[in-house]
Amino acid sequence: MFKKILIANRGEIACRVIKTARKMGIATVAVYSDADRNALHVKMADEAIHIGPAPANQSYIVIDKIMDAVRQSGAEAVHPGYGFLSENRKFAEALEAEGVAFIGPPSGAIESMGDKITSKKLAQEAGVSTVPGYMGLIEDAEEAAKISDQIGYPVMIKASAGGGGKGMRIAWNADEAREGFESSKSEAANSFGDDRIFIEKFVTQPRHIEIQVLADTHGNAVYLHERECSIQRRNQKVIEEAPSPFLDAETRRAMGEQAVALAKAVDYTSAGTVEFIVDGDRNFYFLEMNTRLQVEHPVTELITGVDLVEQMIRVAAGDPLPFEQSDLKINGWAMESRLYAEDPYRNFLPSIGRLTRYRPPAEIAAGPMVTSGKWLAQGTAHGETAVRNDTGVYEGGEISMFYDPMIAKLCTWAPTRPEAIQAMRVALDEFEVEGIGHNLPFLSAVMDHPKFASGKITTAFIAEEYPDGFQGAQLDADALERIAAAAAAMHRVSEIRDTRISGRLGNHERRVGENWVAFAAGQEWPVRIVADSDGADVHINDRRIRIESDWRPGKSLAQLEVEGQRLVLKVEKIAAGFRIRSRGADMKVYVRRPKAAELARLMPEKQAADTSKFLLCPMPGLVVKINAAPGDEVQEGQPLATVEAMKMENILRAERKGVVKSVNAAPGESLRVDDIIMEFE
Repeated sequence: MFKKILIANRGEIACRVIKTARKMGIATVAVYSDADRNALHVKMADEAIHIGPAPANQSYIVIDKIMDAVRQSGAEAVHPGYGFLSENRKFAEALEAEGVAFIGPPSGAIESMGDKITSKKLAQEAGVSTVPGYMGLIEDAEEAAKISDQIGYPVMIKASAGGGGKGMRIAWNADEAREGFESSKSEAANSFGDDRIFIEKFVTQPRHIEIQVLADTHGNAVYLHERECSIQRRNQKVIEEAPSPFLDAETRRAMGEQAVALAKAVDYTSAGTVEFIVDGDRNFYFLEMNTRLQVEHPVTELITGVDLVEQMIRVAAGDPLPFEQSDLKINGWAMESRLYAEDPYRNFLPSIGRLTRYRPPAEIAAGPMVTSGKWLAQGTAHGETAVRNDTGVYEGGEISMFYDPMIAKLCTWAPTRPEAIQAMRVALDEFEVEGIGHNLPFLSAVMDHPKFASGKITTAFIAEEYPDGFQGAQLDADALERIAAAAAAMHRVSEIRDTRISGRLGNHERRVGENWVAFAAGQEWPVRIVADSDGADVHINDRRIRIESDWRPGKSLAQLEVEGQRLVLKVEKIAAGFRIRSRGADMKVYVRRPKAAELARLMPEKQAADTSKFLLCPMPGLVVKINAAPGDEVQEGQPLATVEAMKMENILRAERKGVVKSVNAAPGESLRVDDIIMEFE
């Protein structure tokens, strides 16, 4: 077994690999750029080597710099994680030439299956059903539009070396095909160093279901069942689960056997994932093969008990797989929510800055795993639920504009799908993140969505259910009453503490009354609170709500029992009440005495500033392109500027017809949130 490995990656996946290597007694070497000098993976590793400036194309994807770090550290093997150089044939060959093991597939398999154009051709030759498309090289945007016309719209424009939703666009007409080709080509060059593009028919209303495979150097190959990855935004997965609520045993077996056959056809070893799109009749079509560890691998680990990172390391060291296909049963259900530094209230645009608060929910162990190469039989009880959080950040750390916006991967396990969803709802409620915009509210809203709970989902779920973007979850009347009652009870606790402040006048005693008025979400409720030593009875709308909690002023997370049911609220004190966040809703709840409430009703509401005559930068980023000049007349939907952040290009469009008065930014400039890019007459 290896004594030292280098992880050619950063963030949560580097931390994930370090954890398993540490468990196996293997020393680890981290690499880091200028932006990651104080990153968590650097702190966790036994050694750390600086490899260059912040941009990935000057550090993490420069093969020579990684090879220098390998030589400097004396590492015997390299784990590439995902992204960056994980599917780069030249990197695997460079390691092989140096006599260093690549913890991944052989370079030949990377070349044949990692390249999406080649892999589709091989899949067709192997008799695997594939989506119609054009696999040749495309020279320019005009040729892209012509090919798209021939295939028939809609089409998917994809980077051959792409992944993670980068370098991918859907086009519904020739203009979008030209624009999508240019953006995909630029993103692919910046993210992967390979700007080749291909185009295929976009299958509408599909599910995205993938099969995890694992193969060793002794001719053994197995599949570890499927992952449902249909909840996506801009082709980037947001929520994954295993198994799929859609597949039956026959389809699962057919997909698994086909995935293994494809892996064997290219002499594949290590962990890999074969992705399929599946239509409503359970017909499945080969999409691509990712010759690396997937972001969403934890859900597979939770339902099979297999540590995929450990098996990758053991396969690279020449060990045979410690199990056969018949050993791999599905045990329970697992969910994964990807926590991104993306602001859902700004159309999920990237957010950067310092994590002033980062408090994940407590992790609960998930039962047996394959350890030390020895198989532990499936079916061993996990316990009621499990919680796992894979992360690469810490409180006080910074989210950089140079890399993927992922903060963490929150996973839950339970015996059934409804129980796994409920465990995720609670875990998301308990997850505290402050200082940046993030998608926690959106994840909570999806978990509560009836369509998601039913399992009747497609890759169009987000586009269909949130066509105008996400503006926060709308809670029903019962949930609002429970939150109003909880806020009233907490406000009473705050008021009681205020009465005990030292230094009061000796002849004055402040009394906390029973009667209050709660305001939230445009509604109000007269409230009467009758407290006892264990909690309080809150009378609201002819309803008595029993509330028990140990919450005290200053605590940012309130754990309450409301009518015998658990309620978790993120709490921030404001004047005369609280800012409350729960289940995707973000609201201000005011609790006032009846007289103060009467006066508050007479107060005018502050109006937001009018910014309709400005194009504002929606996120911190770099200006890539300006598409209009002073005096130009622009039409609704016309591209005005392109801003790059976290390796993604964001096209800013005109919201209405108008004339450009001035342009305040130029390509190459770095902008902050709400910096003015253009002003209109």
